[in-house]
Amino acid sequence: MRAVLRTVNRVLLGLVGLVLLALGGSVLAIGLGTPAPSWWIHDGRHDVLLGDAERTRWRDAGWWWPAVIAALAVLLLLALWWLVAVLRRRRLAEVLVDTGDGEGALLRGRALESVLTQEADRVDGVEAAKVRLTGRRRAPRTRVGLRLEPHVDPGTALNELTTRALAHARDSAGLAALPAEVRLRGVRHRAERVT
Repeated sequence: MRAVLRTVNRVLLGLVGLVLLALGGSVLAIGLGTPAPSWWIHDGRHDVLLGDAERTRWRDAGWWWPAVIAALAVLLLLALWWLVAVLRRRRLAEVLVDTGDGEGALLRGRALESVLTQEADRVDGVEAAKVRLTGRRRAPRTRVGLRLEPHVDPGTALNELTTRALAHARDSAGLAALPAEVRLRGVRHRAERVT
């Protein structure tokens, strides 16, 4: 779902940007004296955007203003949905831990992220780790980014991460599963001149 929202966001921003750029650029060009093309809605640089006839054309029609208000309300709702989707928190604030007595406890998401990051940093050959919790309180997911030293086998580092850090976090939080998306990057060292 997140990838779909990201793609829709980029496509909509691109389309709105292109439309605004084309309209604004063409209005600017005609305003500066460039002759208007035959398909353009106005005749030249002194033509107004909405003339008297265009403004008062639908004044007596009973459906006009409700239709305009409904269209603007739909555009406002779409814009608000878009804003909420963009600004929504991506990080999980807390994890619900099953205590085994029918009650539950809340574990701060940042605390679990911090512990996972520290434990992932201790894996041999990992220069830096970054952990983020996503998902829901009852079904958290992790996103792990590891920067590996050049001499490290990525498979070995991934195996150590899953069998140690992720397994410890899953067991200590009493979770049935803790799915993880792990991104591995190699560290690039600058070449040094040896004399």
